[in-house]
Amino acid sequence: MQQTLKRFYELMESTVEVRRRMVLQYLEKGTVQNDDVSYLREVLETLEAVPVTDEGKRVLMLEGERGIAVDIGYETGELLKDILFFEKGEDEFAAYAESIHPGFADFVDRGVSFLSDKHFTSFVTDRDGTVNNYCGRYRSSIQSAYNAVFLTRFIRNCTNNSMIITSAPLQNPGIVTLSVMPPGTFVYAASKAREFVDRDGARRTYPVDPKGQLLLDDVNKRLAGLIREPGNEKFGLIGSGLQFKFGETTLARQDITDAVTEEESSAFMKRVEEIVREIDPSSAYFSISDTGLDIEIVLRKGSGDESGSKQFHKGDGMLFLDAELGLNFENGPNLVCGDTGSDVKLVEASMSKCSDTWTVFVTEDVDLIERVKATGAEAFIVPEPDILLFMFDHLSRKRS
Repeated sequence: MQQTLKRFYELMESTVEVRRRMVLQYLEKGTVQNDDVSYLREVLETLEAVPVTDEGKRVLMLEGERGIAVDIGYETGELLKDILFFEKGEDEFAAYAESIHPGFADFVDRGVSFLSDKHFTSFVTDRDGTVNNYCGRYRSSIQSAYNAVFLTRFIRNCTNNSMIITSAPLQNPGIVTLSVMPPGTFVYAASKAREFVDRDGARRTYPVDPKGQLLLDDVNKRLAGLIREPGNEKFGLIGSGLQFKFGETTLARQDITDAVTEEESSAFMKRVEEIVREIDPSSAYFSISDTGLDIEIVLRKGSGDESGSKQFHKGDGMLFLDAELGLNFENGPNLVCGDTGSDVKLVEASMSKCSDTWTVFVTEDVDLIERVKATGAEAFIVPEPDILLFMFDHLSRKRS
């Protein structure tokens, strides 16, 4: 059965409201509607019917008769987990999680002991790769319902203030539109916390240079036009797609499956650079970086003046949230979770406010582990987001 990449995204987006409803019902009543579970099963069966390559990837149609092979393991895996969670119950779901993650029970037990008996003044976490399993396409990285249940219970029972700080955009698509937790559970902070939605649902932003923002708006308009040109539409659909963040823009030029040729990718990168340089010829307002998969166009901190070389990072964003919302980081204890080098800035920012900082990182990178430990925070390392989620669930159960 052939499916287009556009239809695939539409199908995944249709699960958002279903999962939100399931989470609310389960938290309130301990049960969900059978029709909602059946719908998730239908979506899973539709995805499993997509043709498979010899490498186990699914072939989705990109443009015309051209198909691309993509790994949709996140989408199918999280759908399966949600179905098991609601149909079989939490005990059998835990047994399934233990069966797919080596050393699962030992990590969870040690993690619970590490954080035991603590009620956190502030809980700060990254999303993808930390409290959410990693997905190669941001637009379809819909939060699973079981994940939302575990996080919500932990936040309600073990924290005063909780926030997700991500480099991704706020919405459409963004952290708000991809999440299925009840309103007010988290402060959603996007674009490294340069924009956020508070617990009351109000959007607030970090002050940026007005001229720089106008120039970025111009860049964004040009890039939106670029991916509408014949042959360029795929760059808005693969990988990160086109993400308009506050003070930053990300545009895919490749994905982890090498969906486009290197020649196409390099030519597209050159077009993007030309657009940015036409708008900012002296590089006073923007920096451009290339991750190999994404082109990142960042409005400099203090753009347009001599401090423009400084890059805004997640630690800056966390301190901004503290000042705006009165989160009392200085009181502690604080819990910070992450999975990349950019998240170490969160730990450092918390330590600058309070030495009673605890951190759990999801990584097997030896160098990153050393960086985390060098912050001086009390640190625990796990290899998978699901382990961290089950740690949270065990801790919240002890408090309920």
